[in-house]
Amino acid sequence: MRRILDVLCDPTRLKIVRALRDNQLAASDLARILGRSRSATSQHLRVLREADVVQPSRKGNVVRYRLAADLNAEILRDIDAAFDKLEPGSAN
Repeated sequence: MRRILDVLCDPTRLKIVRALRDNQLAASDLARILGRSRSATSQHLRVLREADVVQPSRKGNVVRYRLAADLNAEILRDIDAAFDKLEPGSAN
């Protein structure tokens, strides 16, 4: 749990997790969403992979990422829901 929280302290990685909550996206898609280079985005994805937060899946030349489907993913959904409550304009 501590490792996941350490990984998610970075705002860019948190944005990646939030982008992947309902989608599978390639690094280039995530780079566009984040407004960062593909290289920088790939480095953040590496950290998330090593912490078992995201899982890659390859189709041909494209690697798409999704949130891990285990206990870590359940924890991430709870954290994401907490951030939804903190966003301006949310009902709470």
